[in-house]
Amino acid sequence: MSKKFFIKIVTDPDVDQRKCVVGIACAAQAIKDGHDVDVFFAADGVKMIHAAYLHRINEQGNLPDGMIIGMLKVITEGASNVYCSTGSQAANGVTKENADEMLLEGYSDWMTWSGPPGVIALSAASDVQLVY
Repeated sequence: MSKKFFIKIVTDPDVDQRKCVVGIACAAQAIKDGHDVDVFFAADGVKMIHAAYLHRINEQGNLPDGMIIGMLKVITEGASNVYCSTGSQAANGVTKENADEMLLEGYSDWMTWSGPPGVIALSAASDVQLVY
């Protein structure tokens, strides 16, 4: 039976990268399993959609080559909604004005800028909530 998942990535990947990767892997798996998935990147978890940051993770060699980008592609192409915190992005140097240079390519096609109202709406509509 399909469920409505709300997955929030809030951990700073500089502190616990594995936790962020597990959250992204769970979101991608839930999509592959046919669930309706909403993902919200907030706090320092927003780094996980910064292009340069993801390329550094890939180059570190701790994960198979291309794995993190592949999982995020599943999310950006298959999630019902992908949100990011406007304030958290700003705290990490990303604004709507410079996002084209900073975020994953094509972000404007799949991402909604938001804040607490988006978190509340997505969590209220979900059956299952996972926070990483």
